[in-house]
Amino acid sequence: MPTPPLPAPSFSIAGLQLGRPAPLFLIAGPCVIESESHALALAAELSRQARVAGIPYIFKASYDKANRSSPRGFRGPGLETGLRALARIKAELGLPILTDIHQPHEAQPVAEVADILQIPAFLCRQTDLLAAAARTGRPVNLKKGQFLAPWDMRGALEKILAEGNDRVILTERGSSFGYNNLVVDFRSFALLRDLGAPVVFDVTHSLQLPGAAGDHSGGQPQFIEMLARAGVAAGVDGLFLEVHEQPERALSDGANALPLARFSGLLQEIQKLQTALRPELATTNIKL
Repeated sequence: MPTPPLPAPSFSIAGLQLGRPAPLFLIAGPCVIESESHALALAAELSRQARVAGIPYIFKASYDKANRSSPRGFRGPGLETGLRALARIKAELGLPILTDIHQPHEAQPVAEVADILQIPAFLCRQTDLLAAAARTGRPVNLKKGQFLAPWDMRGALEKILAEGNDRVILTERGSSFGYNNLVVDFRSFALLRDLGAPVVFDVTHSLQLPGAAGDHSGGQPQFIEMLARAGVAAGVDGLFLEVHEQPERALSDGANALPLARFSGLLQEIQKLQTALRPELATTNIKL
């Protein structure tokens, strides 16, 4: 049996370099595709603001949220309609696309549109799902389960590497802290990086209060900026943010989403902090 590759500490997608020594990158968008027009409009605005801030940007949104708290929760438009919306965003705005998959048979059709396939945290050890994502050849964003220690992600990472795919991102999204709460152990970023892959901090999901509102999750969005700054200071390679222009009306995860009105200010803070910590980037001219 051939020896699996080691994870790539950095790699490029769609002209963007992810991982050191490249600058911090941003993954952002609505939790779920609410409509094609809404996703397109939000992607355009997020892209514009990221370009002004000089931060490389990847659009994210889900075509299906298969792990809703309640059977009455909005899941999304589904695979076919969702991929059509994502393909339009990619074509019209020229943005790299990230979306999550829940079942092995989704991997190949999604890979024909998305630049990065995401494995949800609850599914991070599902062997067949990981193998299917890896075999597409697309980079895989592997979210750390809320129930796992950082070092326990080695086995999940090896399942992807075993398929010959070394382009993996490891994402921290908080750990279960009793019932209906999550906490971020900032040591996790260094421990995940020791596994050899670029590390992303999912800020908004880390502030989710799972199931705290009964038939849906609550959240603490007032702490988004603080955690984002702390993650940048801790040296993460990328940030993940769910953003909505009216979080109170969002069809999924609005309770922990960043309001669009606060997005630009946060990007400016992030860029200033990154420049202070990595002065060699001050003269970097990033084109998206």
